[in-house]
Order: sequence, then C-alpha cells, then structure tokens
Amino acid sequence: MVKKMKFFVAVLLLLLIFFMIFAMRGNTVKDFLTQYVPFLFQHQTEKVLSYKPDMEKELKKYRLEKYTPLLLAIMYQESRGEGQDLMQASESAGLKRNEIQDKQESIRQGVYHFYQMYHLGIQNKVDLNTIIQSYNMGPGYIKFVASNGSMHTEELAKEYSKMQVENHPKLYTCGGFKGNFRYPYCFGDYTYAEKVETKLEIVKKNLEK
Repeated sequence: MVKKMKFFVAVLLLLLIFFMIFAMRGNTVKDFLTQYVPFLFQHQTEKVLSYKPDMEKELKKYRLEKYTPLLLAIMYQESRGEGQDLMQASESAGLKRNEIQDKQESIRQGVYHFYQMYHLGIQNKVDLNTIIQSYNMGPGYIKFVASNGSMHTEELAKEYSKMQVENHPKLYTCGGFKGNFRYPYCFGDYTYAEKVETKLEIVKKNLEK
C-alpha cells in the first residue's frame, strides 16, 4: 500500500514538473490537454470545425482557400470557437478588443487581416510561420524578419516584442504581472506561431475523419 502511494505521488510530481516546463514555453495546461487528451475538448474542436464552410467561402475571395485548415487553427487559438469575435479581429480593424460583435464579420475581418499579412509576407519573401506570427504581432514583424534572415524564430519574435515594449513601456506591461510567461516580452505572444501549429495538427486530424 505504501509503495503504491509513493508511486502515485511520484507520478503526480512528474506530471506537475512537466506541466510547469510546458507552461514556461508559453503553453497552458489546457493547450497541452487539448493536443494530447483531445476528447476532453472535442466539443470545442467541433465548434471550430463547424465554421469551415464560412472560412472557406471567405478565403476563396482571395484565392487562398487552401489555407482553410490554417485559418481554423488560428480561430482555435484565438477563441476556441467561442464568443462573437471568433478571430479576435477587432484590433486589426482599428477597433477596441472584442468590439466586433458579429461572428461572420469577425471571420471576414480575420481572413482579410490574414490576406494582408500573407500578401506582405510574399512581397518580403518570408516563411509561412512569419506570416502566422504576424497575425498576432502585425505587419511590422514581417519587415523585421525580412531584415533578419527571412525565417521566423522564437528568438526573433522575442527581440521584436522587446523593441515594441521599449518603444511603448507604459502600453505593453503584461498587465503589470511579472509572473506572466511573456514577461518581459509583453508585446504580442512570441509563441503564437508554435501554438497555431499545434492547433493545426488537431484541425487536420479531425478534418480527415
């Protein structure tokens, strides 16, 4: 009985350490569970996938329908298919956060924002991960990466975030919470492209079913 208890405690400690390491890389326990224990959040996956026809229709306007799974992954990361501003696209339209209160309008604006980043990314000859990261960090990140090797890396995202924080120290503060995984890189989320890639794997697996 004692041996079983010790084993159980050891497993719990290992899981706790693993979750802490994972969180340090900018991922939450929920992100981890979504990827590796998908049935716990299957309803959210299905909710996101229910917008596939709307997403595909909107992307066709820009001849980018092949990126439908990717845009669904971005939606997954931004809202998990919940709320009104599904793509968290209000700020890209010059509005306040969550000001868009229509799901279809959010998809339209989110796709348009992606199209703008994609077009700029192609012009500047950067990789797709840079374009994905720029959905979160904006067009300035594309130009920054183009001047620094043309390939997105987490270190470049951190460097760009740090520049923005130094330029606007009162604006980007991580809410004043130094325990935030992003601190001191409080502009955007330097792990955004990685998180979207994780969600893309989930989307693709479910689309293949």
